[in-house]
Amino acid sequence: MKKAFFDSGCHLFFILGTPLILFTLVIIVGCRSESEENSVDAPLDRAITEPGLQKHIQTLASDEFEGRMPFTEGEKKTIQYLENAFNTIGLEPGNGDSYFQAVPLVEIAAVPEETMVVEGAGETVELNYREDFVALTRRVTDRVEVGNSELVFCGFGIVAPEYNWNDYKGIDMTGKTAVVLVNDPGFGTSDSALFKGNTMTYYGRWTYKYEEAARQGAEGVIIIHNTAPAGYAWNVVQSSWTGNALYLRSENGNQSRCAFEGWVSQQSARQLLELANIENYLGQARTPGFRPIPMGLAINLKLNVTYKEATSQNVVAKRTGSERPNEYIIYSAHWDHLGVGKPINGDSIYNGALDNASGTAVLLEVANAFSQLEKAPDRTVVFLAVTAEEQGLLGSAYYAENPIYPVNQTVANINMDGIHFRGSMKDLTIVGYGQSELDDYAEAVAREQDRYVIPDPNAEKGYFFRSDHFSFAKVGIPALYASGEYEQAEQGVEWTQAKMEEWTQRDYHQPSDEYNESEWNLAGMVQDAHLLFKVGYRISNEETFPRWKEGSEFKAIREESLSSP
Repeated sequence: MKKAFFDSGCHLFFILGTPLILFTLVIIVGCRSESEENSVDAPLDRAITEPGLQKHIQTLASDEFEGRMPFTEGEKKTIQYLENAFNTIGLEPGNGDSYFQAVPLVEIAAVPEETMVVEGAGETVELNYREDFVALTRRVTDRVEVGNSELVFCGFGIVAPEYNWNDYKGIDMTGKTAVVLVNDPGFGTSDSALFKGNTMTYYGRWTYKYEEAARQGAEGVIIIHNTAPAGYAWNVVQSSWTGNALYLRSENGNQSRCAFEGWVSQQSARQLLELANIENYLGQARTPGFRPIPMGLAINLKLNVTYKEATSQNVVAKRTGSERPNEYIIYSAHWDHLGVGKPINGDSIYNGALDNASGTAVLLEVANAFSQLEKAPDRTVVFLAVTAEEQGLLGSAYYAENPIYPVNQTVANINMDGIHFRGSMKDLTIVGYGQSELDDYAEAVAREQDRYVIPDPNAEKGYFFRSDHFSFAKVGIPALYASGEYEQAEQGVEWTQAKMEEWTQRDYHQPSDEYNESEWNLAGMVQDAHLLFKVGYRISNEETFPRWKEGSEFKAIREESLSSP
């Protein structure tokens, strides 16, 4: 097992159990002088500053940018701002002679009738749109009508051979609607061997559950909302799964997807499950060998659909490497947010200051730091601002499926999303800790900043699958997603966690996610930007490729990719 160690910026690698002479040789190859790395500190301090971050955040999160929704005037202003910023700091276009990568999308507005009718057991239940349920369709069509579709309780909606788990075993879902639970069977149990216990796997994500229901041939799929295992309250579902939605274009107009995909509130779901005489539904769903349960109820739902096909843009720039220009480190952040939506307290602009003007600002400041280096790094460093993250990681997914730079020559991804504003932090929280050797690089720099590293304390919420680094991981590229968010240096853990929870409940995906100069302290954002720069800088000057660790579900994908011509 290879492990990386750092001492004053000198990259020392050894293989346990190897002869001393080999150890010495590897030191000679991998080491960079202390003075060489320290030479970046001055431009780093000049390039990444609180005023610089503040300027970018204030601009991108201003009402003028209209919430940065793709296909709107907000997108035009945003991508022009990013192009100008990259050009001004002297970075090259990242896609040939262009700063843009076109991302073909379809925008679908699917509006359900005000009630969804459920009939059976001698009763009729009417569920109200937004209050009790939400529903969308990915199909490019004018109208969706679901009539008398049998509801089937399908547990967690998971088919996972490696866990010997099949929630659809023995049932033909044609013409039926799956009702499934959010997260994994292990969540909320004391059994760490049941899936991954409280740590969410990809099987727990709503995206997977929609995909699997379609693979099973279901007509529809409804996820039962529950705040704790979902990681967000019902108001987030209301704002994120209503109105216009974006999807990547497909040749068949997404006809292979379910006719509709939706959520139902926990209270309404309990009403339906009681009507179906299904008791202890959570306990049953957690039991190995669970079989789907027909509910004896049928759903009737209509959606009026309008759509348009258009193209959004990823924005990409680079600094070409001086020694190995055909090897790449990619920094990423999503530039988009939710645009203009339902007014809340008289405000209809979902500005997305933290989510993700903050990460985009850090991307620009890190890019500025690389541009000011007197000597280009050995490897090429790429800066990728992606579109449509809020619609399902679409911009990064498109890039991963249509890479500008070969996947097997891409060394690592460093992603920035939601960099907090609570001041200097003692911690560095790594989402997906234990997945790859990038953790070791981050820990080394964190120690230099007198910070400690912790795994994501909310691993049950599946944050590893909820930002753009996951698109890179899915194709095998080691990815780092880390920032300080656990312990503010002066206020401590309890205060910090209370503030984080307050923001999540009040501001996440709401118009109130705005920049507030009196509340925002950007010292920790600078701290994180410096750390992420140094991680990328060190990797950009090495010859080795960071690897996925044993037990990572992405290790085999990477090994296959690297073995390909």
